[in-house]
Amino acid sequence: MRAAVCRTHGGPETVRIEEIPAPGIGAGQVRVAVRAAAVNFSDVLVVADRYQASAPTPFVPGSEFAGVVREVAEGVRGIGVGDRVIGTAFVGAFAEQAVVDAAAVTRIPDGVGDRVAAAFGVAHRTAYHVLRSVARLLPGEELVVLGAGGGVGLAAVQIGAALGASVTAVASTPEKLKVAGAYGARNLIGHRSADLRAALREHLPGGADVVVDPVGGALSEPALRSLRWGGRFVTVGYASGVIPRIPLNLVLLKGMQVLGFQFRDFAAHAAEEYRRNEGELLALLAERRVEPHIQAVYAFDDTAAALQHVADGHAIGKVVLEVAG
Repeated sequence: MRAAVCRTHGGPETVRIEEIPAPGIGAGQVRVAVRAAAVNFSDVLVVADRYQASAPTPFVPGSEFAGVVREVAEGVRGIGVGDRVIGTAFVGAFAEQAVVDAAAVTRIPDGVGDRVAAAFGVAHRTAYHVLRSVARLLPGEELVVLGAGGGVGLAAVQIGAALGASVTAVASTPEKLKVAGAYGARNLIGHRSADLRAALREHLPGGADVVVDPVGGALSEPALRSLRWGGRFVTVGYASGVIPRIPLNLVLLKGMQVLGFQFRDFAAHAAEEYRRNEGELLALLAERRVEPHIQAVYAFDDTAAALQHVADGHAIGKVVLEVAG
């Protein structure tokens, strides 16, 4: 099969399309013919060996895909050959075939295309679990989303608005803010052209209830300071490459909660909420109440270019690879 292979950790240019043997399949697993795969910033970090977990070389990058089940191993129930599915994995998505545990795939709702399904998996599920179960966002609350032009950030904007919150989007460029506004953000703040702390105070004089932070770095502390007493700050990742140092006296003085979300741990430790959230989110997708913003589609042969597009910070929403027609 053809696959994008990383043989040496480094920049996106280290990823090349090669012919490699198809992966074997074990009990409880399914083989999926991949039609589309989404490119995430986490994939860039894994290729560079800068992610929280390391992938030993050589490996096939990619964490989310959509396709058709071609083989089902012993012990699999509820998924059959011919089913269209969304799948997630740590690595392995950027290939013509992916083999994953059956629990890692979900049927695609009728009427949802491969590109949309592939782009929906990681970002929207992360944002929904964060808002629904970690932040416990309520209708009418004030939500601040950092990195609102990225995959998780834009998904959080869209889902926060769908859940009835008033959303303030923080992003780096006017183009990203324009898209965030189209997906439901009420307030738009460009952190490169304004002092973030002052801008948040101006837009939210009463303070924010929830901050979602997939960026880290210099944006975290001013966003934390924007919370009202008892507010919730959720750290989701560090796309800036810098893990922030937070003055704990702020947490004490404002009685706030600092929370974290890591996908695999949440699924393992909050299985009941995880299943509930997954069902609710798929219903929103089927009803077209939420849908990923796909900025760019790349041919499979251009996987390295797609990774570079994301690495350079040019992506707004999602970037998708067309693996098979």
